[in-house]
Amino acid sequence: MTKTINADTKIATLLKENPAALDAIISISPKFNKLRNPLLRKLMASRTSISMASKVGGCTVNDFFNKLEPLGFSIDRYGKTTDSAAQKQTPAFMQKISEADIVELDVRAEIETGKDPLNLIMKAVKQLKPGQLFKLINSFEPVPLMLLLEKQGFESYAETIDDNLVYTFFHKSMAVPVKETDISGASEGWDEIMQQFNGKMETVDVRHLEMPLPMLTILDALDKLPAEKALYVIHKRIPVFLLPELTERKFDYRVKEVSDGEVYLLIFRK
Repeated sequence: MTKTINADTKIATLLKENPAALDAIISISPKFNKLRNPLLRKLMASRTSISMASKVGGCTVNDFFNKLEPLGFSIDRYGKTTDSAAQKQTPAFMQKISEADIVELDVRAEIETGKDPLNLIMKAVKQLKPGQLFKLINSFEPVPLMLLLEKQGFESYAETIDDNLVYTFFHKSMAVPVKETDISGASEGWDEIMQQFNGKMETVDVRHLEMPLPMLTILDALDKLPAEKALYVIHKRIPVFLLPELTERKFDYRVKEVSDGEVYLLIFRK
């Protein structure tokens, strides 16, 4: 059956219907090269419609239609637009807030210089007053942070402005205290655990990856990890966003800080 698509069709739907759509989309704009990365594709494709992607890529919805029609897609050029859909998908807390109640933090400079902005972010979040909204300015959708704060009672909403600019809004929806991840004791028994999993480890090195790929890569590796094995991770820093997620998924871990810019983690099932 021919798939009918319109401006609201998600990229993930296109790729599922016809894998050849990937090369067709990438050919529209160099900004879509990120889709070649399977993890980023998994993250972005399910959240992004043709209309949204056209804004990021600096192209038009018709550019997509012209590339996708030869692949067998049926085009509904008169269907509803993402603008109206986005209005419905925008959470209630975004519709009621005023500019005076927005606390803004731009962390792009920290990320570009290789610094971890977590302390700045958590400090700003802790200082939020009732009714205030936290606006994080970033160069990517901070999925790890969204997962972390969601467990602490926050709603979140990400808005992609362009390929290198994303606004993410956080609103405290529940009276849950903001917690800091306690890593005291995370290094205890490192040698014993390493010995326990000797010959039963898989290794992943995420030092060369840009955020948020380190966390996504680790979680993807854990999804495929055999039950009897541990995952040995080589990282630049202690992945604070990841640790609560590991606990949620019933994994245990040990951390070994070797030097500034070199951290080892061993992750295993409890």
